Amino acid sequence: MRKSDIVKEISTATGLTQVETEAVIEGFISVVSEALVQGERVDLRGFGNFILKIRKAKAARNISTGETVHVPEHYLPYFKASESLKERVNANLKKVL
Repeated sequence: MRKSDIVKEISTATGLTQVETEAVIEGFISVVSEALVQGERVDLRGFGNFILKIRKAKAARNISTGETVHVPEHYLPYFKASESLKERVNANLKKVL
C-alpha cells in the first residue's frame, strides 16, 4: 500500500477531499520526523512507537577492497508496533494464509 492508496482510503472514510487528507498526512509525517530529529519519541497508543535506536561505532570491512572502514556512532529511526497491533496482524493473517 502506497501513500496515495492511504490518502484515498482515508478520504473515502472521512469525507475529506484527497487534497485535505494528503495535507493531514504530510503534516503527521512532518511532526513525527521533527520529533525524532529533536531526539523525542512518539507514542501512538494502540498502534506503536516511533523511537531512535543508537548504533555504536564499529569497524567494518569494505567487501570490494577488503579494507577496514570505521563506521561512527549513529541513530536510526525505528517503529515498534504495540502488542494490540501485533495481535491483530497475527490473528488476521492466520485466517488469510
